[in-house]
Amino acid sequence: MNTSSPRLQNRARIAPAPDTMRFPPSTDIRSHTITIPPTEPNRTYQGLKTSENDDMNCVEILATTLSIILMVLTFPISVFICFKVVSEYERAVIFRMGRLRSGGARGPGVFFVLPCVDDYCKVDLRTVSFDVPPQEVLSKDSVTVTVDAVVYYRISDPLKSVIQVSNYSHSTRLLAATTLRNVLGTRNLSELLTERETISHTMQMSLDEATDPWGVKVERVEIKDVSLPTALQRAMAAEAEAAREARAKVIAAEGEMKSSRALKEASEIISSSPSALQLRYLQTLVNISAEKNSTIIFPLPMELLSPFISAGHNNHNCNSHKQ
Repeated sequence: MNTSSPRLQNRARIAPAPDTMRFPPSTDIRSHTITIPPTEPNRTYQGLKTSENDDMNCVEILATTLSIILMVLTFPISVFICFKVVSEYERAVIFRMGRLRSGGARGPGVFFVLPCVDDYCKVDLRTVSFDVPPQEVLSKDSVTVTVDAVVYYRISDPLKSVIQVSNYSHSTRLLAATTLRNVLGTRNLSELLTERETISHTMQMSLDEATDPWGVKVERVEIKDVSLPTALQRAMAAEAEAAREARAKVIAAEGEMKSSRALKEASEIISSSPSALQLRYLQTLVNISAEKNSTIIFPLPMELLSPFISAGHNNHNCNSHKQ
């Protein structure tokens, strides 16, 4: 059979590759074996490196064995030592020979510990509030003010609050005082007095971002009081008093203007009707008598004196002519 024909050569090109690879007889197949390394145990918890899955050394194995033997020998009494209870609002972080035990935080309910080997820390998950000490802050417009606030926080991750920070409560208090000074230093005095909600929200976001690696969740921040210097209080009071007096004068002037217009319209109406003046006179007498005054002044109408006034003018003119 001729294998040099073009058709056979094309078939040889498109032939599929064999499923198994054949090596020459002189080749050692073991030298081509691919060694897969064992999978490294998971040593991280939400980005936090721990040694909970590491292998125990001889000392740890011996100590654990002795602890179990001691627990068995003192069984009736060891029950009260080995079983612990945490409430609904608490979690327990257990360490065995200094290493974090796998399984995360325990609780609520009953959990088991070995005597002399295991140690645990209780973490309260309830919301905690504290007062930030009054801070003297220099505002953006160079005014010194004293501000105090209230911070509400809770533990969102018990493991981080125990492993990542030594004292999460003290650290959160110090960070709150520093953040309060930093945030208020970028605001003017008018903004400090009028935009408390915005400042509180900005401070809460900054604190929450900084305490997240510690497993602390800052829920709310409230600014209690902004105290101003005494001299500045007097200056602001004088300014406010002057502004109120100016508004009072403007309002009084507007009232006088409106009252004069009303009197003008009333005089026009009364002058058009003589009886209206008499009625107004009677109404005034009624008002005076209602107050039980002992002295009543009766105004004399000028119409009654007009003949005498005109006669007096005529006599004066005659005398002047005679002279």
